[in-house]
Parts: sequence; C-alpha cells; structure tokens
Amino acid sequence: MPAGKIAFITGASRGIGRAIALELARQGASIVAAGRDQAALESVAAEIRALDAEVEVVTGDVSEADSIDAMVARGAERFGRIDILVNNAGLTRDGLLLRMKDEDWDAVLNANLKGAFMLTRAVARLMTRQRYGRIVNISSVVGEMGNPGQANYCASKAGMIGLTKSNARELARRNVTVNAVTPGFIETSMTEAMTDKARDEMSSQIPLGRLGTPEDVASAVAFLASEAAGYVTGQVLGVNGGLYM
Repeated sequence: MPAGKIAFITGASRGIGRAIALELARQGASIVAAGRDQAALESVAAEIRALDAEVEVVTGDVSEADSIDAMVARGAERFGRIDILVNNAGLTRDGLLLRMKDEDWDAVLNANLKGAFMLTRAVARLMTRQRYGRIVNISSVVGEMGNPGQANYCASKAGMIGLTKSNARELARRNVTVNAVTPGFIETSMTEAMTDKARDEMSSQIPLGRLGTPEDVASAVAFLASEAAGYVTGQVLGVNGGLYM
C-alpha cells in the first residue's frame, strides 16, 4: 500500500484519474490532484478529504513546460516531496488519416506524449534526489493494437510505452520504477451515452464479456505504486478484459 506517500496525478478531475486519486487516498496517500477544470478538481478534492486524506489541487496545461513546472513546484512545496507520479492526462482528436489536420496530430501528441515526458522529467529530479519513486503511465490498449481513425492517439499511447521502458532503464539505479498500464474499453461518460446494442457489440469483443471500470484501472495503478511492486519496472500491465493478449 502507498500509505504515507505523496501522489501526483494528472487528469484527476474525472474518469480514470478520479478513480486513481480516490484509490490511492483510500490506501493512505496524500494527493496532488492536477488538471484544467478547477471546479471538477475541487469536487474530487472534497471526496478525498472525506477519506481523511490530504489533497492539494493544482491547475495547468500538461502540454506547456512552464505550467508543468509550476504545478510540480506547488505540489512539492505543499508536501515536501513527490513519491508517486501518475501520467493520466490526455485528449483525443479523432479523424481518418487522410483527413487528419496537422494541428490535431500536434495537439494529441503534445498533451499525451510530450506532456508525460515533461512531467516525468520534472518529477524525476525530485525522485532521484530522494532515491525513491513510482511512476505509472496510463497508456491504452489501442497503443498496442491500433484503431482506425485514431492515428494520433494510438501513436501517442504507443510512444508512452517506449517512454516507459527507456525511463525505467535510466532511473532504476535511483530506486525509481517506471511502468505502464494499458486500459481497454472502460466505462466512461461516453460509453454511458451509447445504445444497448452498441455496448453489447463492444462487450462481445472482450473475452470477459464486459467493459472495464475506472476502478479496475485504479487497482492496477495502486499495485504498481506500492511497495509490493518494488521489483517491477519497465513493464506494461494490460487491464483490458482479454481484448488484447
């Protein structure tokens, strides 16, 4: 369990990020909840405080280096250290390859991949001095298997896997582990709006026969952030119900 640790989580205001923040708080971590939506982050912060955990809300843009530095500095100032980093923030701008605009490619790669790189670089400076750290990157099953209409998103998530493995090799000597989680089809506000037929068709592709939940992903992240995973680094943990093996 990550009890007593400080966890910095991006995209913490909703969905998978919210579930991760609540799970780590439930296990005794203090949370730096990062994102762009102040009101949504404050709502999550109230849930975290209800679990008797400490929380600091920081707002910013993960595609901007200055914004990242400011968020990390604020979290470190509040708690004195950062032990766990979860790179969860991301966006999609879907479109077929032949119609995809350069700006849509750049926006997704900057937020999803460059943002994870810059945040890891900023937090790793603290972790290497501490000689302790757990970094978990939230990639995606489509980064492993591809998906039509998502060339930018798939490339960014595949890139996160390469980033994970490279950083794991670089940081291991300082007792910093780096791993990735690849969620499959997860229950979100988007899937809630789907018809029953569309949900059934999606579920039929999954050997376990159901969509995953944000909590399924949060449990995997909590393991990788724990002392129990101290000898696990450079790994990709699929949380996809068997969709991709």
